[in-house]
Amino acid sequence: MKFSVFQLSRKGGRANNEDRMGYCYTSGSALFLVADGMGGHPQGEVAAELALQVIAALFRDEAEPELPDVGAFLSAALMTAHRQILRHAVRTGMADAPRTTVVAAVVQNGTVSWIHCGDSRLYMARRGTLLVRTLDHSFSERRPGLVAGFKLPRRVNRNVLFTCLGSPTKPVFELTGPVALHQGDRLLLCSDGLWGSLSEADITFHLSQKPVNQAVPALVENALLKGGARGDNVTAIALEWESPDDFQSTVGFISTDSLPAGVFESTVEGVWPDSAPVVLDDAAIDRSVAEINGVIRRSIPKKGQVKPH
Repeated sequence: MKFSVFQLSRKGGRANNEDRMGYCYTSGSALFLVADGMGGHPQGEVAAELALQVIAALFRDEAEPELPDVGAFLSAALMTAHRQILRHAVRTGMADAPRTTVVAAVVQNGTVSWIHCGDSRLYMARRGTLLVRTLDHSFSERRPGLVAGFKLPRRVNRNVLFTCLGSPTKPVFELTGPVALHQGDRLLLCSDGLWGSLSEADITFHLSQKPVNQAVPALVENALLKGGARGDNVTAIALEWESPDDFQSTVGFISTDSLPAGVFESTVEGVWPDSAPVVLDDAAIDRSVAEINGVIRRSIPKKGQVKPH
């Protein structure tokens, strides 16, 4: 496999960044992830972090070097992440569990498959045209009056999500693929902080017309500018697929052809070849929560201090 990839996450106008992103790959398969911890519930950043760690660790354990069944992997990985979030909430005595949206894509054998829960999105563009984007699990995106068995009240914020990881009910998710990849196809995984501020035309233009290492910063910066002082966290990962027969080196490219069997590479923090098993024990969860809280505390200026730009 050969592809170019770039990722970027910015805090925006929020007190802390509850988005998480990452990708990992073997010689035969690659996984891309974005999770957006949900405001209005405690420890959204913990839910997003746990989702990424669990899904990436499962990928590490099962991609040898390819996944036997991509669809089964994605479905099982989301449910495992959901259960780990609930387990953390029960173990720590939380009255309300942390929650997160997630979108994940696997590239393997010249195809891409993806799964999503909530309103973190995937966009796929080919030759300047948007081929597909995921539909959010919100009342505004679904059939009016009835959504997955939910009767829509007359007075409701139609942008409210009706499912996510960490919810008391079984999460609703959608699995798509495999879809054959063509030379130059672009994929974008992003949180709602990006698509909520930009038009579909803007996203398609930047994704299609620029190398991914330029498209992602441009999209993120534009979303931050339009979001303003109270804007949401903005996170994006984009990749360009380049077939082995027609590969031209670009900035940020990755070639897995030279990776030895059994080698696993990851940008997801804490998930390495020799790291903890996929079922995180209590100590591993505690370490993750402590690390996240430490980052938050360091990012908040002390009284009387002005945080440097």
